[in-house]
Amino acid sequence: MTDSTASQKLGVLGAGNIGRPVGRHWLAAGHAVAFGSRSPEHLASFVAPLGDRARATTLTEAAASSDVVLLSVPHPALGELLDSVGDLLAGKIVIDATNPVVLTDDGRVVSTLGGGLTQGRSTAKQLPDSTVVRAFTHIMDELLWSRGTQQRHFWGMAIAGDDAEANQVAGQLVHDAGFTPVDLGGLDDSAALDPGGAVFPHMFTPTDLRLAAGLVG
Repeated sequence: MTDSTASQKLGVLGAGNIGRPVGRHWLAAGHAVAFGSRSPEHLASFVAPLGDRARATTLTEAAASSDVVLLSVPHPALGELLDSVGDLLAGKIVIDATNPVVLTDDGRVVSTLGGGLTQGRSTAKQLPDSTVVRAFTHIMDELLWSRGTQQRHFWGMAIAGDDAEANQVAGQLVHDAGFTPVDLGGLDDSAALDPGGAVFPHMFTPTDLRLAAGLVG
């Protein structure tokens, strides 16, 4: 897999600790990125040095104007976000990087979702007219920029989704961000990259990631 040669219009909904480094990687790969926020004016100092392919805008505008959208708001804000922009995401690939994470009283990191429901499947149920792929979830956010620039493609990044073409698009965007995509399968098979899963919150080489996720014996 090589870096993208065709620029895409990408939206980042939630320009925080995940959205900012991922968006910067995509800009460096030649894409146009709309950073969506409830308060886009607060992003002016961040976006200004990034060039004319970067812009700060509202969540609604970023969702409407982009071909592929990254969900990177804090998980407690996800339901409200999807209620407000879900219709604008119809027919689009939506990369869900949100994590329903909680620390238990005995110190375990687990998902807040019960009944074996994965985060990817939960989002897909809320966006029935979109194609949801999980990515950018299991690597600690403070490492997304440094590892994607200083050790490009050395580290694996798990992805999961039900649509092969969408997984390929998301995988290319993972590659453009400096990581090597490792496909874990469908959304129902993606518990390994959710909080409490086998690869959360850790970094692996692509081979070790496949081993940790149980893809090879």
